Amino acid sequence: MKPQDIEDLKELIEFLKHYQVAEFDLDRGDIKIRLKFSPPETPAAGLSDLARLLASAPAVAAAPAAPAPPADATPPASAPAVDPDEGLHLVKSPIVGTYYGSPSPGSGPFVSPGEHVEKGQVICIIEAMKLMNEIEADASGEVVKCFVANGQPIEFGQPLFSIRLS
Repeated sequence: MKPQDIEDLKELIEFLKHYQVAEFDLDRGDIKIRLKFSPPETPAAGLSDLARLLASAPAVAAAPAAPAPPADATPPASAPAVDPDEGLHLVKSPIVGTYYGSPSPGSGPFVSPGEHVEKGQVICIIEAMKLMNEIEADASGEVVKCFVANGQPIEFGQPLFSIRLS
């Protein structure tokens, strides 16, 4: 390789790194270049990270704000904070695929937050390799939250719904 080719290659590498390109192939006659960059190692987010994130989110209060206590008043002893999501059952994805919350485009969702579901009731579809897999509730209770959006790719074990058991 000529010195100019080496300089061009260095510029190409910097460009690919800057735009976070994972792989690059070049095949030009007698020159073949294959570059493959490994992404920086970051720990995968788990359920504990999700729980910590949800716990640190500011709570939205619907009640009017209480008047501020006088400056010389001693603060009352606070009770331990109760997590409203504590004790909820998580329905997790049994497979990798694409989440669909309704049986077909334009139709209503299988379930919505606030609705009661029975064990074995279909709550969503996960498409995997062109197969539509009906996912059933594995517990009975009230749907509290749906964690995924329609058409979103999901991973094995990813939380789909939280259910308050009844």
